[in-house]
Amino acid sequence: MTKSPKSKPLLQYDKPLRSRPRKPRDPAQPNLPLDPMPARIEPCLALLKQKPPKDDQWVFEIKWDGYRIAVHIEPRGVRILTRGGHDWTHRFPAIAAEAAQLGAATAILDGEAVILDERGRADFGMLQQSLGGRGGKLNSGASVMMAFDLLYFDGHDLRTTELESRRHLLEGLISPARTSAIRLSEEIEGDGDKLLQIACKHSLEGIIAKRRDSLYHSGRGGDWQKIKCIQSDSFAVVGWEKSTVARAGIGRLLLAARKGKKLVYVGGVGTGFNERNAYELREKLDNLVTSKPAVATDRKGAIYVKPKLIAEVEYRAWTREGMLRHASYKGLRDAADQAEIYEITHIS
Repeated sequence: MTKSPKSKPLLQYDKPLRSRPRKPRDPAQPNLPLDPMPARIEPCLALLKQKPPKDDQWVFEIKWDGYRIAVHIEPRGVRILTRGGHDWTHRFPAIAAEAAQLGAATAILDGEAVILDERGRADFGMLQQSLGGRGGKLNSGASVMMAFDLLYFDGHDLRTTELESRRHLLEGLISPARTSAIRLSEEIEGDGDKLLQIACKHSLEGIIAKRRDSLYHSGRGGDWQKIKCIQSDSFAVVGWEKSTVARAGIGRLLLAARKGKKLVYVGGVGTGFNERNAYELREKLDNLVTSKPAVATDRKGAIYVKPKLIAEVEYRAWTREGMLRHASYKGLRDAADQAEIYEITHIS
């Protein structure tokens, strides 16, 4: 089994930033009535913002680039569910084994499955390859979980408990110093603008801001916010253009975003492919070829496909015409991840 590299804290001022110490739980505290353990919880999602919030009611974390997962620990065993509710316990064996050793009778951990590079940064492409690509069947023994919330613990549903208290319990279960397959996504107090600047300097995707007094609400309500260094979103693949020199003959993928109930063309991406993902992608594209384009484009000689594949793409900005600028392909999103196709709200 491949071991993930040990890493130092990514966001630093003059000294490493660590979650502030918490007092241990008082064992004399009266027991509360037990709550039934939910079979599945729809995740709380972060709302995209351009700038970090300013007031002191917010705390920050690194934005991890991987697959959102929930780890269910029960007396009968461990389950790992994707954002879409698919059981991927077998695909993250190291995380499952680690969860069984945490010492919790019952718990639901919320976090992100990632693969870390030698500098401790999450690499989505490496994660995709370790799982065999979109629709792949491989198990990723090198993946680790960056846990950032505790939704159920010792028979108690914590969703109606404030974030600050949930973090207290989470940090009692997962030490900030832990470097194994389940690690703590550290909570950082500080100036959001400066933290974002440091995150971008370290080539991270961005930061997450969370209201310290917020309860856990499924969906995108605004209590959690994401602020990105580089834009990275999911787009439908609607076609491709051939190349005689590019890997697998793919010169450029044609992409679409949602606008209301329709898909609209937003340009293409011709960089970011490597030897492995290009040939895997070409095989999937060949099986989806259609004579009816899903969007209107003026690309002569393009080969159109049914919009079944969702690509994760980094880009710097939008043109005035509503096209992506400086786009780079990161990989295909798996259906189990329930990635949302980017929805256009700023283009007329």
